[in-house]
This record gives sequence, C-alpha cells and structure tokens, in this order.
Amino acid sequence: MRHLALSALLLIGVLSCGRNDSTARRDSLTQRERDSMLGASQLPGAQGVRGALKASDSAAARREREDAAAQQE
Repeated sequence: MRHLALSALLLIGVLSCGRNDSTARRDSLTQRERDSMLGASQLPGAQGVRGALKASDSAAARREREDAAAQQE
C-alpha cells in the first residue's frame, strides 16, 4: 500500500511538470499565431480558419481607415 501511494505521488509530480511546460509553450504564441498555423495546415476546416483570418484583417483595415478619416475631420 505504501508503495502504491509513493508511486501515485511521483506520477502526480511528473504530470504537473509536464503540464507546466506545455502551458508555457502554448502561452508563448498569440491566438493569431495559433490560428495562422492552423490555417496553413491541411487539417479539415483549415480553409475556414484562413477565411476568418482574412475577414478579420479586412475589418481591422477598414476600422483603421475610418479612424484615420475621423481624426482628419
């Protein structure tokens, strides 16, 4: 029984260390970078992600043009 408890504690320690590393790697990329990588892949739905990124870029560019025009007035 004691051996089982020690093994469980060791397993929890190893899993928690692994989770921190993957979280750190995942957090180092922005949502935009993750979406861009997904859109560039051959996975199902990647074309939809590319379309959404294109629409987002278009909307951001339009907002910038509107803001610039509003500041000139």
